[in-house]
Amino acid sequence: MRAGRAVWGAILALVAGVGAARAAPPEPSPEGARAAGSSRPDVLVVLADDLGWGDVGAHGSEIETPALDRLFREGVEIRRFYVSPVCSPTRAALLTGRSPVDLGLLYSGVPPWSERGLPAGVPTLARRFREAGYATALVGKWHLGHARPEQLPRAHGFDHFYGLLGAWIDHFSHREEENGTLDWQRNGESLVEEGYSTQLLGDEALRLLEARDPARPFFLLLAFDAPHVPLQAPEADLARTVHLPDPRRQRYAAMVAALDRALGRVLAAVDRGGRAERTLVVFLSDNGALPEGGGSNRPLRGEKFTTLEGGIRVPAVLRWPGRLPAGVVSEQRMRDFDLLPTLAAAADLGPAAAAGCEGLDLWPALRGGAPREREAFFFATDARHVTWRAALDGPFKLVTSEPTGHPEWRSRQLFQVERDPGERVDLAAREPERVAELERRLSAWEARHPADGIRYSEAPAGWTAPADLNPLAAAVGR
Repeated sequence: MRAGRAVWGAILALVAGVGAARAAPPEPSPEGARAAGSSRPDVLVVLADDLGWGDVGAHGSEIETPALDRLFREGVEIRRFYVSPVCSPTRAALLTGRSPVDLGLLYSGVPPWSERGLPAGVPTLARRFREAGYATALVGKWHLGHARPEQLPRAHGFDHFYGLLGAWIDHFSHREEENGTLDWQRNGESLVEEGYSTQLLGDEALRLLEARDPARPFFLLLAFDAPHVPLQAPEADLARTVHLPDPRRQRYAAMVAALDRALGRVLAAVDRGGRAERTLVVFLSDNGALPEGGGSNRPLRGEKFTTLEGGIRVPAVLRWPGRLPAGVVSEQRMRDFDLLPTLAAAADLGPAAAAGCEGLDLWPALRGGAPREREAFFFATDARHVTWRAALDGPFKLVTSEPTGHPEWRSRQLFQVERDPGERVDLAAREPERVAELERRLSAWEARHPADGIRYSEAPAGWTAPADLNPLAAAVGR
C-alpha cells in the first residue's frame, strides 16, 4: 500500500516490518469513507477460543475476570446465545450471516491438510462494513482456510490482518506444537517474534486503536486464540492460580486471566479515546470449553465437540452505552449467524448489507423490544469419531449421537431446555412422535451440506506438514 492511499497506512507504518502487502483487496473510495459519516459507531467484536459458560466471573466462576464482568454490568447479556460445537463453523457463520451447512464448513474445523476454506466471494461482515466506508481489521485467529491467497482474511474484506491462520499454536513460539509449522503473520508477511500470543494480539489491537483515523469508523474483530490448548500462560498469571486444586484448571485459569487483562487494556484504550459511547462492543466464545483442557461449562451439561448445551451455548454480551440498556439479561434466543444483520442494523448500513443472510436482525429486541420468535436451530459435528446432532425448536431440543458411520447405534434424547437447561430429564420415550419429526427436519437440513465439504479426518497418508502455514510466506529466519 502507498502511504497516500492506504486505509491503514499510518498503522502499517507503526507496526514496523510490514512490506508492500500482496494480494491486497481494493480499498473503499473516498466517497464511501465520507458517506460513512462520523455518526456511525465503531464496532469491536471480541471472540474467545474455547471459553466455557462457567469460566467468567459473571456466571459465578472462581476465575477472576474483571474486564468481562464490567461488560456484563454495562451491557446486555444474551443468556441463550448459540454457536457451533467446533471452531470454524462458528467463525464462518459469524462472518457471513449464513449457516455453515451451506458453506461446506459444518462438521469440523479446517485441518492443516485441507484445500477448503470460506468460499471466495461470499459476502462477509468485514466486506460489508468496508463497503460502507469502515476501516476493517482482524487481529487473531482465522481458521477459515489457508491453502490459497483467496482464502485469507484480506481477500474477505479485512484491510489488516495479524495473527494465525490455523486451529492452534504454541502460545509462545507461534508454531504448531506437534509438527513445528510456523503460523504467525502480519498482512502476508510471516513473522518470527517473541511473546505470548494473547499479549501480542492485545498489543496489536491497541496499536490499531491508537493509530486509527478518529474521523472514520472502524470494525475490528479481535479473535484471541485463548484459552484453547496448549495450556500455557505467563509465569505471573500462573502464580496467581496455584490455589486451584487441578493443575489443568490452574493453567486454564491463568490463560483466561491473561485474556481478560488484554481485553481490559483494549477497553481502556476505547475509553481514553473518548469513544466508549460511540463503540459497540460484542463479546462471545466460539464454542464451549473442554473439561479435559481445564475449562468449565457448569451448570450446563456437555462440552466442546458435543451438541449438548455445554458445547453450543456460550457467554455473550453486547455493550453500547446510551444505546443499549446496562446490566440487562435478554431472553432473546440468538445464533452466531444473527450477528451480521444485527450489527449492520446497529450501524445503520442499510437493508442491502444483510441481504442473503439466514440470520435475523435482532437489534430492536436487544434494545428492549419483545424477543423475536425464531425458526428451529440445527447443529451437527463429527469431530472425534462421534457424530453429534441437535435440533432446537421452541422449548424442545433433540440431541442425537452415534459413532460416526454407524447410525444403527444412534442415541436420541429430548429435553425441554427452557425448564431444564442442564438437560437432565430425557423426554424421548414419552414423545416419540416429536422425536421422529425433529429428526426428519434435522436430516433435511443436514442434506444441504455439499458433498465435498469438510468432514472430520485424519492426516492423509504421505502428508507432510509445511514449514509455514502461510501460502504467501516469504523466506524468514526459520
